[in-house]
Amino acid sequence: MTAPFRIGFVLFDNLTQLDFTGPLQVLSRLPGAELHLVAKTLDPVRSDCGPFILPTTRMADCPQLDLICIPGGFGVDQAMLDAEIIAFVQAQAKTARYVTSVCTGAFVLGAAGLLKGRRATTHWVYHADLAAVGAIPTQGRTVRDGNVFTGGGVTAGIDFALTLVAEIAGEALAQTIQLGLEYDPAPPVDSGSPDKAPAGVLDAANARYAPRLEDFRQALSGVVL
Repeated sequence: MTAPFRIGFVLFDNLTQLDFTGPLQVLSRLPGAELHLVAKTLDPVRSDCGPFILPTTRMADCPQLDLICIPGGFGVDQAMLDAEIIAFVQAQAKTARYVTSVCTGAFVLGAAGLLKGRRATTHWVYHADLAAVGAIPTQGRTVRDGNVFTGGGVTAGIDFALTLVAEIAGEALAQTIQLGLEYDPAPPVDSGSPDKAPAGVLDAANARYAPRLEDFRQALSGVVL
């Protein structure tokens, strides 16, 4: 690995904050990491939980990246239909060493034509919809197909980023970063996946997501591959 190693996160309104900040915290500790928070403008970007994020560069000014990462969130509905965002992702993906996403950010990669015939994952609610963008839906906290790495929902972004660190700079550094962050999950409840959740909890989650999924699929129908 040579310095600088340019890492770019694509930002858009209504992204899920942890989709972005989890991987950011891990990947920022790569030796030589040069971070770019990329958006269409330098205006603050609103996250889904309130705080704003300040981009560091516009898409038009962004250098060629070694690693591009697309976070997810409800704002994906607009992002995957945004011609400027899609063109930027396509251009960067041509030479990036790693093309990546977390959670529903996978659908931005998909809308850019980057998941056709590739194994990929996303948040469990949207997993089957990956087929609509030509991907092969594959279960996993992190799924790799060539130089494309996709992470599952939200907190999976930390596992995803540690996987990338191990790939880029070796397992020892990934372990050192994990220890420094004291990333040692021990949740007080055990309902973090559909397979583990009690039936009533899963039913409640599905009911909560049903209107959201309808809106998402309406937006997804506008993607032209």
